Amino acid sequence: MDNEQEWWMSAKIYELYIDKFAKDIRGLTAHLDYFSRLGINTLHLLPHYPSPMIDDGYDVTDYRGVRPELGSLEDLRHLIDAAHEKGLRIILDLVINHVSSLHPWFLEARTSKDNPKRNYFLWSKTGEELRDGINAFPGIKKSNWIKDPATDEFYYATFYPEQPDLNWDNEAVVSGMLANMDFLADLGADGFRIDAAPHLIKREGTNSKGLPETHHLLKRIRAYLEKKHPGVILLAEAGASMDELKKYFGNGDECHMAYHFPLMCAMWETLLFNDRTYVDKFVSSFADIPPGCQWATFLRNHDEIALTLLPSDIRREMVNLLDKKHEYLFNNGTTTAVRIATALGGDRSKILKAQELLYGLPGAPVCYYGDEIGMQNLPFRPGVIDTRIFVRGPFDWIAAESQMNNDDSLFSQTARIIKRGKGL
Repeated sequence: MDNEQEWWMSAKIYELYIDKFAKDIRGLTAHLDYFSRLGINTLHLLPHYPSPMIDDGYDVTDYRGVRPELGSLEDLRHLIDAAHEKGLRIILDLVINHVSSLHPWFLEARTSKDNPKRNYFLWSKTGEELRDGINAFPGIKKSNWIKDPATDEFYYATFYPEQPDLNWDNEAVVSGMLANMDFLADLGADGFRIDAAPHLIKREGTNSKGLPETHHLLKRIRAYLEKKHPGVILLAEAGASMDELKKYFGNGDECHMAYHFPLMCAMWETLLFNDRTYVDKFVSSFADIPPGCQWATFLRNHDEIALTLLPSDIRREMVNLLDKKHEYLFNNGTTTAVRIATALGGDRSKILKAQELLYGLPGAPVCYYGDEIGMQNLPFRPGVIDTRIFVRGPFDWIAAESQMNNDDSLFSQTARIIKRGKGL
């Protein structure tokens, strides 16, 4: 594929789980024409790596492998090559804040307090340090310090207990992860979504989110990629205020792209309260970033609809509107995990209005798999703590194929919206 200048500036992204969309990598390869019909030019593949699947693949055991049920490394290489032949870019999810507790680094680290891999992670004798650090999943664990019976110490985990955070102050971790990036870039990856970008560096007396040291690290990674793999981009996942979020672009020397979380909140306010001014106040933000940088715009993704940037009273009102029965509440009810069609009651006109809003704005819009055909949440099951699973159901190919052959279907109308989208 030609190394087109700044291809990410005009990206129209489709986010998917390989298994949920097409069963395996070969199945996805066979369906690549689907994206051309939809008007998509970039695929964001959610984690494909070997994993015990505690967190749907975000607990990685091998950055250079493929989960056996998805296929082989050669299948992945063929998928990327075939995608490039059809003009599709591939962004791979790169989970660098943490690994699985079954990753070889961690398995070795917990064999002994003197093991050379010990310093790949953060340890404590008491679990009292970093008290101000953000607990990303308060509904799942009480503390970020997890007791490890093997060595009778605590390790630090921002997310699931089975996802120990890496110690990015250790040069061995830096070099090891850069080598993994080399491997994936050589495989043909066009970019990396940096999962949990704000959390990489931890410091006592802070909330360990978006620290200057984290930005220095991202600049270092960017410089490395620029030198060794020009054209391979970084997409930051950072739920933060506008002022904080813009820092992930640096001076054009950090991440090429960042998810526009404040705009996502504003789009839902516009849709739920029928007031365009919520979105309009963010229009100036599109130009107020360094040249060669781009916003990734989205209404939702594989996670909950993150509304933490909003005042608590507005957030509660929106959660009540998005999830009227309170079936899909997440993180102690502070937000909810619902698909667009579920949030809008399956109302076709409202779904299309949402798509027109998203694709009518500048930026690089992201379509979460199934939203183009009106897929709704999986049926609610009581007792599920991580309600994000309800937006991660299998793609409905029967509905998709039916709609593709109907010029007035939701798919066909969404495709027209995507193809005429404003972009840039």
